[in-house]
Amino acid sequence: MPLHINTITHQYLGGNVLKALCIAVVLFVGTSTSVSVWAARDYIEIVGSSTVYPFATVVAERFGRATPFKTPKVEATGSGGGIKLFCQGVGVGHPDIANSSRRIKAREWEDCRRNGVSDIVEVLIGYDGIIIGQAVDADPISLTQLDVYRALAKRVPNPNGNHSFVDNPYRTWAEVNPALPDQPIEVLGPPPTSGTRDAFVELVLEAGCDQVPWIAAMKSVDEDQHKALCHAVREDGHFVEAGENDNLIVQKLNANPKALGIFGFSFLDQNSDLIKGAMVEGHIPSFDTIANGDYPISRPLYFYVKKAHVGVIPGIKEYLMEFTSNKAWGDEGYLTDKGMIPLPPQRRTWVGTSVRSLEPMAL
Repeated sequence: MPLHINTITHQYLGGNVLKALCIAVVLFVGTSTSVSVWAARDYIEIVGSSTVYPFATVVAERFGRATPFKTPKVEATGSGGGIKLFCQGVGVGHPDIANSSRRIKAREWEDCRRNGVSDIVEVLIGYDGIIIGQAVDADPISLTQLDVYRALAKRVPNPNGNHSFVDNPYRTWAEVNPALPDQPIEVLGPPPTSGTRDAFVELVLEAGCDQVPWIAAMKSVDEDQHKALCHAVREDGHFVEAGENDNLIVQKLNANPKALGIFGFSFLDQNSDLIKGAMVEGHIPSFDTIANGDYPISRPLYFYVKKAHVGVIPGIKEYLMEFTSNKAWGDEGYLTDKGMIPLPPQRRTWVGTSVRSLEPMAL
């Protein structure tokens, strides 16, 4: 059976605190003979999405000020990188919480289970938009999802009209669509480990790809081939991976106003003096257009919690209560000031109830 230690005994000698060097507890996982070791850690460790990072950080800071618990440590490793760390095992050497700007994938879920991370609490916290951004003083651009697909896909429909694919030949936006500016295609975006990249590929590239009827029909015939063709991003220099650092993208956009960048709405909202969002399918990204569904590129935001760590690492349950409190994620909560789009009230109530009971998710 798992044995949990919630406090570390401090011994006092000559008025000085003698700190316990280590308290190890053997944790048996189910009937497995494998073990993991618990050692002393008195703060919550959070990894994952750079998009969720500012929301988690402000909650962590308020939590640290308002409670007797230490301020959680929050790191922006990207959604995929954070979930990978999260799924490596149970115990003090592994993160307690993983932030993600997309839902955990089936293969990640299986990796967790193989490593003994079996009871995971899923927390849907709100919504965010994916922005195709420009420097604030750049000439405005209006795009469709089909435009972006043609500009950034690795292979595109043959321009001669045949039902075949060719390596992407487009070098300027005007070649993609004569109504667009005659300027080079240069888009700065996140790496494959980013949840923003995953969501962008699905919500923009695949959506644009499926605006071509014969490609959309392919999905029901060969889903794997359809995904391979619609999700692959070009690698010839027109799409530039800029890492997980959105501030670096902003710097490059201001150095080259003809370039575009991909990031979350919350980042745009906090940096509106430096960047603006391009119009997509006739809609400018804003809090209202994302909340009412007019802006077409939006996605849910999550974090994941190891139930086995609750009651072992101090403050996890209290941190969950802070994050899902009305003052934080409510319609007028402080997370909306950071650019998060809140869940509808009924959905928020349902998620909050599930979180308070620490109900493990079912994929």
